[in-house]
Amino acid sequence: MQPSLASRLRMALVMSLAVYPIVTLYLYTLMPLTPGWEMWQRSLVLVPFMATTIVMLIVPFISRHFGAFIAGKRKSTAATA
Repeated sequence: MQPSLASRLRMALVMSLAVYPIVTLYLYTLMPLTPGWEMWQRSLVLVPFMATTIVMLIVPFISRHFGAFIAGKRKSTAATA
């Protein structure tokens, strides 16, 4: 069964919010180390770091903490005695 459009949009939103600051941090770190480099050369260095960060850190974190939100499931509010 394929995820619904709403579920994919929620995943895209959460991924964007998680990836943007990491990319920005990596760029701020990379830019002073690579003065005079072309954009494609910087990207060649940046992409492996970013892909590894996404696969090893961001996706597991999102799955663990935002899985119910992405799936569209509401947390149970029933109180247990």
